[in-house]
Amino acid sequence: MNKMNRRSAIALGVTAATIAPLFATATFAKTKKYGPKEGKEIAAGVRVVEVGTGNSDIPAYKSISIVDVVFQPGAHAPQSVMDNDMVCTITSGAFTIKKADKEFKLKVGDMYTCSKGKTDEATNTSKEVGIHRIAILVPA
Repeated sequence: MNKMNRRSAIALGVTAATIAPLFATATFAKTKKYGPKEGKEIAAGVRVVEVGTGNSDIPAYKSISIVDVVFQPGAHAPQSVMDNDMVCTITSGAFTIKKADKEFKLKVGDMYTCSKGKTDEATNTSKEVGIHRIAILVPA
């Protein structure tokens, strides 16, 4: 067996210290089960639940707001114009997303983005409650 020199030991320790929090925080992305009346209804069977807001270190954005958009099975959020740039993650269910120039299908763990001023619509194509966790990037 080869001996580990001090430089390798330090590199291994730094790598482990960097990666460990990533695995620990992975569970934070899980969404809770929401009741049928939680949040604000934006379409039939579609509700927005505010999760939290924080400051941004990205120069173009002053803050980031996290929301869960909860879709009942088969529910559809009609086409709307995005007020802000957003990063969306599917945490439950399966969806068809329709944009002006394309349509695509997503499942749990998939991500996509929305740009300010562009259109987007979503349909929960699964037989379970579907959830989009959305990071809304609020401009500076």
